[in-house]
Amino acid sequence: METYEVNKILSLFEESINDLNKAINPEKLESDYKKLNLLMQEPNFWSNQNSAKKTSKEATEIRQKLDDFFALEKKYKNLVEWFSISEEGTEEWTILENDIETLQKDLKAFEIETLLNGPYDNSNAIIELHPGAGGTESQDWADMLYRMYTRYAQRRKFKIEVLDYQSGEEAGIKSVTVLIKGPYAYGYLKAERGVHRLVRISPFDSNARRHTSFASLDVIPEINDDIEIEIKDEDIKIDVYRSGGAGGQSVNTTDSAVRITHLPTNIVVTCQNERSQLKNKESAMTVLKSKLVLEEIKKQEENIKAIKGEQKEIGWGSQIRSYVFHPYQMVKDHRTNYEVSQVDLVMDGEIDGFINAYLKAGDNNE
Repeated sequence: METYEVNKILSLFEESINDLNKAINPEKLESDYKKLNLLMQEPNFWSNQNSAKKTSKEATEIRQKLDDFFALEKKYKNLVEWFSISEEGTEEWTILENDIETLQKDLKAFEIETLLNGPYDNSNAIIELHPGAGGTESQDWADMLYRMYTRYAQRRKFKIEVLDYQSGEEAGIKSVTVLIKGPYAYGYLKAERGVHRLVRISPFDSNARRHTSFASLDVIPEINDDIEIEIKDEDIKIDVYRSGGAGGQSVNTTDSAVRITHLPTNIVVTCQNERSQLKNKESAMTVLKSKLVLEEIKKQEENIKAIKGEQKEIGWGSQIRSYVFHPYQMVKDHRTNYEVSQVDLVMDGEIDGFINAYLKAGDNNE
């Protein structure tokens, strides 16, 4: 990297820092944080547990955002200083180049998190995978996607909790529900909601023909207790049954699995991960609560679209992304046109490029 290149990069860094400064408004965030701190110091602050937890969480998030931004500013200033005393070809110059690469990644990550300002973006995510028509082919494809999202979560150091896992008869899965816990898990993974299409030479076809398979991914935010939603006892039907399937971990074989049907909406949720029937019921109720909140969000969005006169059909065939293994290798997102040819890396969980492209596209991808 030559001197003029470093000068250009540092200039871009300065521009990015200034843009982020305007976007997050650190002065206002500092003021908001001080107000929340004063509120948390009041003697009766914890008298209302739900309200206190919400306030405490908000304060923590603001402090984290400020600390991250100030850390980026400091890294940039250190780079400028280091650049002024470094010369091309020296050991100091190599350190400078490495620090530039690190700051580029940190800035990109922070810019994306700045875009995650939706009401539930900082929530944990509940993902559900379902194969399309096609039997074993689609069930195997759903299992491949399950592995991909598990690897993605591991890369981001998110925690993974399998809530329900239904194995396919020959291979793959009939369905899987997973709770992914981590900062902005829903904000990131909401970009993946939709139908995913696979084109490959089938390993299950003795004639080695090319097959197209589909699998559907649904993503909902985990709704915490600080959000009020009423579920009446008479509106739900609870069934208990025997667990089955591995799900990547040991699942008990007692009659502790729980299926809850919400009668007014016909939403069905299941959980079989825990050995305790009570814990499975609690987990299933959390998923149900999250789905009901999401239904309300969808209704509001549909009303807004109706007012705007926008009509958009969402069907099983309206895939958001295609994964082509044969006759060439390519993964392409049809909403943003972002594409890569390293299929193996994508299937190993490297999907940040697709998620970032979706988030940066904003309203254009809705």
